[in-house]
Amino acid sequence: MTSEEADDDTGLRYKRCVFLIDWIGSRHHPSAKYLNIIMARFNLTTVALALLGVSQVQSQCTGPNVNAATISLITEFEGWYPNIYIDPVGLPTVGYGHLCADSSCSDVRYPIPLSRANGEQLLRDDIAGFQNCITLQTASSVVLNANQYGALVSWAFNVGCGATRTSTLIQRLNAGGDPNTVAAEELPKWNRGGGQVLPGLTRRRAAEVALHRTATSVGALPACS
Repeated sequence: MTSEEADDDTGLRYKRCVFLIDWIGSRHHPSAKYLNIIMARFNLTTVALALLGVSQVQSQCTGPNVNAATISLITEFEGWYPNIYIDPVGLPTVGYGHLCADSSCSDVRYPIPLSRANGEQLLRDDIAGFQNCITLQTASSVVLNANQYGALVSWAFNVGCGATRTSTLIQRLNAGGDPNTVAAEELPKWNRGGGQVLPGLTRRRAAEVALHRTATSVGALPACS
């Protein structure tokens, strides 16, 4: 592929993402999480370009995989559904909050009903886009261990990459704020849905803060040179 063809291909994929944003937005979709899962499924580079506005060079950086503690936190709050069900806004869903492309979940490459192992792998597939979001949105000067990084990926998975990108939390981290202080002060603010405080979100934010504070010698960010 020539450089001109690559540029054309990138532009086309970007336009597809913009179309998806407009299509979902025109239906007043209530959850940014679903939008980001759909976009992550198409192409992770496109997600970075469309949502973050980063350069092609930056977007080639891939966020590290989250650790087992992060997966455990997310699965606890997402809930487990081995069979296809219709979520509260009328969309076909399966596993740990995976939004399907159609009513039969034909996009899922694992047999349905899902086994727990396949459900976790599907979740990891979905999480990949959010790992990239946190990695690309944080400055190279931000140093996070695996638990701190995982807590932020869980938050992004819940609220969406667009929300994290413009958040005070990310701004404070990039300005040099202490990660544990910033997370403890900012994460609890993200506990509202429909203008109301939701107990489930309050509990999730508290769990993310607790994970963020848990010491580990395993590093995660920065991941890109």
